[in-house]
Amino acid sequence: MAVLRSLNVGRPREAAWAGIGRTSIDKQPVTGPVEIGPYGPAGDQVSDTRHHGGLEKAVYAFAREDLDYWAEQLGQEVRDGQFGENLTTVGIDVNEAQVGERWRVGDAVLEVTTVRNPCNDFKMWMGRSGYDNTAWVKRFAEVSRPGPYLRVVVPGVARAGDDITVVHEPDHGVTVSTMFRALYRDPTLLPELLRVDSLSEQARRKADAYVANTRL
Repeated sequence: MAVLRSLNVGRPREAAWAGIGRTSIDKQPVTGPVEIGPYGPAGDQVSDTRHHGGLEKAVYAFAREDLDYWAEQLGQEVRDGQFGENLTTVGIDVNEAQVGERWRVGDAVLEVTTVRNPCNDFKMWMGRSGYDNTAWVKRFAEVSRPGPYLRVVVPGVARAGDDITVVHEPDHGVTVSTMFRALYRDPTLLPELLRVDSLSEQARRKADAYVANTRL
């Protein structure tokens, strides 16, 4: 059974090490019900609106199983919310979810839209939190399990302990992991993304450009 283990929110904090001088990556678990609106959970505020947030990146999910993998690699515990995720999940392989897949979480319905691109702020945050962040962006990318961003199809209330139910599953086969590898590791996979009707504009532009160049 897939379950929402933790619902996490964060607000902007001044941080000289962050690219824009502030960050909201420090997400903390919330006790009780939380309204999830079009731009994400109540109480969560994006700092870098150029790269995060908006309708297509309203909610970020990461699996507890993947946090446990990194805890083993890093040799110390990794708490829920440490990777900046709003939803810490259990019992669902969020990286094998297909782009366009929809989940019901509490009363809300969320749709997988795109993937996280690990950045230097993430690396710096890990180091500031006491972890070995040597080549962190590269190490994180090599695993190709970034967790998905989701848009809010139906706003609603969710809380830790709610079931996560897949209510719609596309048949194109393009998973979160496939999308990440196509965008950031193996461009030969980019044409596969064009099978996704709801593909994000940024990903479609990149895939279209690759296809056009290979035809020259």
